[in-house]
Amino acid sequence: MKQYHLQNNILNLQVKKTPFLVRAILFVIAFVLFIFPVVGAIFGIALGNGLHIGYFIGIGFCSLIGFYTLRVALWNTYGNETIQILDDKVIYEANYGWFKDGKKELLVSNPNFYVVSAGYEEDNEGVLIIGCDDAKVESVVKIGMIQLEELTALLQNSKK
Repeated sequence: MKQYHLQNNILNLQVKKTPFLVRAILFVIAFVLFIFPVVGAIFGIALGNGLHIGYFIGIGFCSLIGFYTLRVALWNTYGNETIQILDDKVIYEANYGWFKDGKKELLVSNPNFYVVSAGYEEDNEGVLIIGCDDAKVESVVKIGMIQLEELTALLQNSKK
């Protein structure tokens, strides 16, 4: 499966989906972390225990963990990165499917393209780095080293 697509100086890197069971478990955990504390607070109040600050702390803490779990689940399901390579800058944006991260702009007049190995050595995967000595954009999407070498050669040729 080809994980990258380059068209008109716009590079799109697609995350390789994790197994369905893992994604389903992540979505269930995220849902449970959002719903159970609220339901617990409602039952606690209905049983006459009153409204306590602990309910709000529990709901807030579980919501933060639930939001992070939802982000991981969405990234492993729909995640992709869009990198625009312009003459004087590089624009990076991570897309989670349901929402996007803020765009990051890097002023680079002559970008270089590097490959750095990532993860376990036997997986033979790496990430793409675009930039110069003092500023760089590092991709998060792990891609096979063969595809990354093809991509960097393609990017170097399109830069000329």
